[in-house]
Amino acid sequence: MKTKYYLLLLLFHGLFFQNIVAQTAKLPTQWTNAAMSATVPFPEYPRPQLVRKDWLCLNGKWDYIGGKNVASALNPAKPINFSNKTEQILVPYCPESVLSGIERNQEINMWYRRTFEIPVTWKGKQVIINFDAVDHDATVFVNGAKAGSHAGGYSSFHINITSLLKAGTNTIVVAAHDPNDGRTPSGKNGPRGDYTFTSGIWQSVWLEPVGEHYIRNIRLLPDLANNRLELFVDGDNAQVKAIAMEGSSVVSSITGGTGTKLYLPIKEPKLWSPDNPFLYDLRITLSDSKGHITDEISSYFGMRDIKPGKLNGVNRPLLNNKFVMQVGLLDQGYWPDGVLTAPTEAALKFDIEFTKKAGFNLIRKHMKTEPKRFYYWADKLGLLVWQDMPAIWYQHEDTANARSTYRKELVAIMDDLYNSPSIITWVPFNENWGAFDVKEMTDWVKQLDPSRLVNGNSGFNNNPGYQKAEGDPGNGDFVDTHIYVGPYGASEPDDKRAASLGEFGGVGLFVRGHMWPVENNAYAYEPTKDRLTDRYILLMDQVEQLMRYKGLSVAIYTQTTDVEHEVNGMLTYDREVEKMNMEMVKDVNEAIIKAGNELNK
Repeated sequence: MKTKYYLLLLLFHGLFFQNIVAQTAKLPTQWTNAAMSATVPFPEYPRPQLVRKDWLCLNGKWDYIGGKNVASALNPAKPINFSNKTEQILVPYCPESVLSGIERNQEINMWYRRTFEIPVTWKGKQVIINFDAVDHDATVFVNGAKAGSHAGGYSSFHINITSLLKAGTNTIVVAAHDPNDGRTPSGKNGPRGDYTFTSGIWQSVWLEPVGEHYIRNIRLLPDLANNRLELFVDGDNAQVKAIAMEGSSVVSSITGGTGTKLYLPIKEPKLWSPDNPFLYDLRITLSDSKGHITDEISSYFGMRDIKPGKLNGVNRPLLNNKFVMQVGLLDQGYWPDGVLTAPTEAALKFDIEFTKKAGFNLIRKHMKTEPKRFYYWADKLGLLVWQDMPAIWYQHEDTANARSTYRKELVAIMDDLYNSPSIITWVPFNENWGAFDVKEMTDWVKQLDPSRLVNGNSGFNNNPGYQKAEGDPGNGDFVDTHIYVGPYGASEPDDKRAASLGEFGGVGLFVRGHMWPVENNAYAYEPTKDRLTDRYILLMDQVEQLMRYKGLSVAIYTQTTDVEHEVNGMLTYDREVEKMNMEMVKDVNEAIIKAGNELNK
């Protein structure tokens, strides 16, 4: 009896110890504890440009079974059986993160389960389940029946589950499969990427009730040339009413039908820009043939225009018909506790606020997408965004599947983020990583969205050694080089395109106690905060020379924060230490932007 008792005690302590280890962050942030203790992480409404009042967040603890040896989660016909001894995972954090409570290496097969009850106030409504991102192939079951599936790790999807629901308790099971084999878009989160692999659910999951006829999506396009907003409402055949608001005042309204372009006049529009990120409110209602309102949403939009143009004979990007020097940070959006997922809403907002306060007017969102609330804060606080497409890594093997998957997922990402006024440039390829048919792809992206700029192959002068360089496509809106440390050697504008320094800098500083526990590196180093600050100011003074006399229009410094082994951030990876004198950084950034504005005179 004693032997059995001690064995049980050792087993209990072993399991307890494993749980403690899984919950101990190697490098915690100021938000780690709040995320770990949250009953419902990310309780904020996830989709700020299509908001309904009634919804139910499904973030929180789910039952979980995962691993390479678990039943395949790739398009299964039925859910697996969960035992009472299954682990629990904290959604929406990936199983590789400490915040998930699991913290494993690459899982491949992931099975999630939770129960929920439909609120009584939803009686008679259709119920939609929304997933903001699941990496990579997701299959959803409700009460044992297959509800739907989706492929793509960086785009949202939704499924109408009304017919599968029952009174009382309902059960949802999500099967997620992610081989991380480089044959689907994965960015730095892949076999040739630099950082921790991530898998499974990594953004919010939520339910919302809708009527029989409802708004599936909206598409917003500011049209400054005609002082109007182009609006497209995707929904059942119904009557649409849209009202643009400035505070409590009605700016304009229009009625029309779904499935067709509508135009809201915006007389003397207040323009959106980093200096004045003004947003109009938008209300849209859907009515049936009897005039009964069947759906109502709130949204917002910014009136801004971005296009190529000439200033004093030099090709430059024009924001609202004026040149604005784009001074930005490469922003990779990785976290030591959440990996691809910020620990909390405050953390998600923090990086944007820091960038803005440091005098930058641009973020290059590098090799990943973010939750829609990230772009909401960029819209609201006033930061321009370059949006990268996450790279594919094996584009020359099984090309019919790999390349078509890349194209499909690129379209999905562009559709997902289309309405955000802060996004001004799409970047389909970076440094030839996974690049194919770059010239054709650049033209194709421009055709998909002619309202924005396209940088076909940012840093075309760099190339991984395992593949042939695609190089400069010669088209698109930018000729773009990456120079480390730089900035000299940056591109100059040609007869069709503006010049961009898509990445430069990367100067590192070691900060003991705030580094990821691996061998750390950077492109160059300085020994102190003061020396690093002086180095940055010198680099930016040189950027200003290139802007004034060589036609440079964009300079993007590497990077916002340290990331795992890289120690070249303005902030440490845990966001605790500012590695430069940020007042001096702000002063030089704002001076260069001001000098760029003076070129318009």
